[in-house]
Amino acid sequence: MPLHSRCILVFPCPAHRSFSKSIRGANHITAMPLCSFYASISLPVGKPQQSVASSKPHSTAAASVATTVPTRSATTTTVSTATAALSLHLPELPSQVKDKILSLELMGVDYGRALELNPALRDAAPESIHAVVSFLQSRGLHFKDLGRVFGMCPSVLTASVRADLRPVFAFLSEDLGVPESAHRRVVVKCPRVLACSVRDQLRPAHIYLRRLGFRDNRALALQDPILLVSSVERTLAPKLEFLAGLGMSRDDAVAMVLRCPALFTFSIDRNYKPKFEYLVEAMGGGVEDIKAFPQFFAFSLEKRIVPRHRAVEEAGVTMPLPEMLKATDEEFTEMLEKEQRLREQAAATD
Repeated sequence: MPLHSRCILVFPCPAHRSFSKSIRGANHITAMPLCSFYASISLPVGKPQQSVASSKPHSTAAASVATTVPTRSATTTTVSTATAALSLHLPELPSQVKDKILSLELMGVDYGRALELNPALRDAAPESIHAVVSFLQSRGLHFKDLGRVFGMCPSVLTASVRADLRPVFAFLSEDLGVPESAHRRVVVKCPRVLACSVRDQLRPAHIYLRRLGFRDNRALALQDPILLVSSVERTLAPKLEFLAGLGMSRDDAVAMVLRCPALFTFSIDRNYKPKFEYLVEAMGGGVEDIKAFPQFFAFSLEKRIVPRHRAVEEAGVTMPLPEMLKATDEEFTEMLEKEQRLREQAAATD
């Protein structure tokens, strides 16, 4: 009898209705630990071996091994081996706690780190965690996505489906116009969106960004969702004011972030200040350069800006900032050699 006809999860996942239907006619239904269920849906099951004719002769020993392995045995072995292997390093713990730990590890979540970041996880029941998992899967997330989502935001594990998670997906659909088919893309790109309050974080950030000029809601959600989880008071507004304080108008600063939204993700102390200082003091540039090319702040100071600038200086040539930084290493070398040849030809004609 196949595994699915013998076992059922106490709280079946909506994403696995077909699984539930397959066992309705069973006479004996028993409860299955969540970790065993997760192992059965997350780990590959060995396919039955098939006898394949071969031109090469097989030894008697080899032939005796080439027997067909039933799917039931492969599935059962895979699940039991997976859960047993994960159980080896666990001390004697209550079965419910062990089930919770193993379930998270099967998703790819480090339980110790998750517990450190979310102490409420200690008292959370496996069934409540599964309710979150079931809801996210019903909204399009794959089981393979859960490790990233819960690993980055362990607080989601103990979130309320009704009070916390449903409002986020409603916000994506109603406020941003993101189709349900694209919800997974937003969440996988920025799991923090699930850990944010719509009232206190997502909607205020959205309103602020709209006022600045971010009109394409779908693009904002699908390409730059990190901006929606950024604090207006602590992150977005201070960075905009810093850029304006470099010597440009606020309108110019707004135009820069509209052209390059990633500017809102850079640190003032670790990015803006050292790079602008180098631009002014070492490269002889200024505010007009970053207004024309705000992507300057997106390049590494140590790995791209300084080495390229020094190479241009040593070659004794000049090169526009965008060309100098945006080119690949091969393209930069070719441009540098070309500029040197042109410089030498000009010197020869003089």
